Amino acid sequence: MPTRLSSKFFDRPTCVVARELLGKTIVRRRAGRIVRAMVTEVEAYDGPDDRACHASRGKTPRNAVMFGDAGRFYVYLIYGMYWMLNVVTGPVGYPAAVLLRAVRLELSDGVMELDGPGKLTRHLEIDKRFHGLVASEESGLWFEDGPAKPRPGQIVAGQRVGVKYAGPWAEKLFNFRLSC
Repeated sequence: MPTRLSSKFFDRPTCVVARELLGKTIVRRRAGRIVRAMVTEVEAYDGPDDRACHASRGKTPRNAVMFGDAGRFYVYLIYGMYWMLNVVTGPVGYPAAVLLRAVRLELSDGVMELDGPGKLTRHLEIDKRFHGLVASEESGLWFEDGPAKPRPGQIVAGQRVGVKYAGPWAEKLFNFRLSC
């Protein structure tokens, strides 16, 4: 039986958590059914100095959860239509999170790639109801160890998507994905 990731897993430096989330499984329980998907792409948003991080302008009602306990979900809406799923990382008071960008589902008739954060949340029916909840079976959304740890060289680091406004922070290699 897979091991559920505890808040201790997330209470570490953001880029470490981001890299180690690759290959892990996100699990969603809905309508009595369990859906599991392997995490294949993430982005790190690392603290108040990171100009691409929502916490760079201080604490607000929207981002307050990022200043709290590791292992909670930070969920927000962009463009009025796409929910973004993040999980808070690091110590209380240090606002950081990892955005889930893509997952892979194994289906009976093949593989489904959900290669965008909006596609991921739409398919898994994730919205503002998860904002602030702990990643746990009780919330209906959690993480488990994956079937295999990524091999050396299988993780590719690149620039984050859509953060050119962040100046030098846009050039940070904080996007991590699994290569096949």
